Amino acid sequence: MVGGVGTLMRGAIEAYLRELREVRLVSEHTLAAYRRDLRSWLEHVGERRPDEVGREDVQDWLVAGHAAGLSAATLARRLSTLNGFFHYCERDGLCRQSPCAGMRAPKRPKRLPRALPPEQTQALLQEGGSAQEARDLALLAVMYGCGLRVSETVALNVQDIDWGSGEIRVLGKGRKERVVPLPAAAARMLRDYLEQRGFAGEGPVFLNRRGGRLSVRSVQRMLKKRALSTGADVSITPHQLRHSYATHLLAGGGDLRAIQELLGHASLATTERYTHLEIGRLAEIYDQAHPRARRRGKG
Repeated sequence: MVGGVGTLMRGAIEAYLRELREVRLVSEHTLAAYRRDLRSWLEHVGERRPDEVGREDVQDWLVAGHAAGLSAATLARRLSTLNGFFHYCERDGLCRQSPCAGMRAPKRPKRLPRALPPEQTQALLQEGGSAQEARDLALLAVMYGCGLRVSETVALNVQDIDWGSGEIRVLGKGRKERVVPLPAAAARMLRDYLEQRGFAGEGPVFLNRRGGRLSVRSVQRMLKKRALSTGADVSITPHQLRHSYATHLLAGGGDLRAIQELLGHASLATTERYTHLEIGRLAEIYDQAHPRARRRGKG
């Protein structure tokens, strides 16, 4: 025990931080975060003893943080820090019960999927003259046109493609298999790439320069590099292409259950996130998202 029930808040905090550093061996980064949170708490409650503060003090502290513009994630971390501190105080007899007991962290707002603006899709599918142009165009067309995860895309094998039916077999999370349609434009780019590299009857679809299977990290790097060279947003991620696929399908009147199957979501609740997007904006994106298809239609 550190000083018994007469220990003031500052002394208890310093003893707790010392235990974290010397006994629990937390990282300096973590320790600095705990110290910042507990310093703020000390400024709020002053030099009282741990057994002299209550639930209202904790609530007031969190409310003050919210009023100061702190995010829900930061407030949740603060509550977690304080809860850990008071568990320490309980264990060492500095208080009978944590004032945080039973308190729930503020809910983090759900982040809605952000679909790519039409010009971003157009930019990514522009030919740029790179050595791996055919492969990169085919990969992006398949990943976007089929709504695949990047891990699913690099795992594709040539034998997974059914050219006759225009479908591909995908091995998703939990090794669950699903079949998704392969859009005509994506199929053309894919066939061009395979013919250019030497059409094999089996093995990985997308190869690296050494002839091995392309990695997820390589796709991420390629996408960033391509975005930089074509003027697209360099913050783009492979998962945004998947979000955009689902958004465009929904905007075009796609059935939510069917979209769930195409994406390989285990729960409809995951797919339902797309319904919270503004329908008017979805329709606008959908109408403009496929420039090549529009040009063919006009021709």
